[in-house]
Amino acid sequence: MSNFLSAYWKNLLMLNYKVDAAILKPFLPRGTELDYYNGNCYASLVGFMFLQTRIKGIAFPFHTNFEEVNLRFYVKYKEGNQWKRGVVFVKEIVPRKMICVVANLLYQEHYYYMPMKNSLITTETNFTVQYDWYFNKEWNFLQATASNIAEPMKINSEEEFIAEHYWGYSKLNENTTSEYGVQHEPWKIHTVEAFKVHCNIAELYGSQFVDALSQHPSSAFVAAGSDITVTHRRVLKY
Repeated sequence: MSNFLSAYWKNLLMLNYKVDAAILKPFLPRGTELDYYNGNCYASLVGFMFLQTRIKGIAFPFHTNFEEVNLRFYVKYKEGNQWKRGVVFVKEIVPRKMICVVANLLYQEHYYYMPMKNSLITTETNFTVQYDWYFNKEWNFLQATASNIAEPMKINSEEEFIAEHYWGYSKLNENTTSEYGVQHEPWKIHTVEAFKVHCNIAELYGSQFVDALSQHPSSAFVAAGSDITVTHRRVLKY
């Protein structure tokens, strides 16, 4: 597949929750299966910076640097004898309307426009990153304080399971699935020392997610990030 988009993703705050498989199955694109880690399904609230964004090599004014917050879960797709490990997005929030139009039109993703802001405060030993989005007349946010030291992920760890998914799948309809690749180097991660979440889960993602996303996350970390590329999509029909 040729590349459609390139960017630099930075400071990916990932809060990861165990979720009942029955909640996720209605969102499954045809041909994919839920991906399990130690017998559990996971969904993640993720906030990060989208930087140096280019579409087909072109940087569009006011659309190169922006925040994104998303809710995603983990799937796999078998092609021949190979399992491809990927993600499905329940909802993706960005502060640029044109990003929503392009992503939803070309990839049939679930992008939504909302006013957003971010902050980054650093000290000698740690940093605090926060991603905010304005929804239902209030500011929601994800916040974490993490160590300045970024270390490689441990092999077969929960963090590696969460981060090492390199495909995106979208449910176009009951018989059609969209597939695209997300290519990047393995990320180093910062250990999270403390975090806060304020999110209207029921109104934003649905009442079925309230219990799972209200519990203490199974893991939390900040991935340092890297250059990434997103390939053109492929349509899988059944």
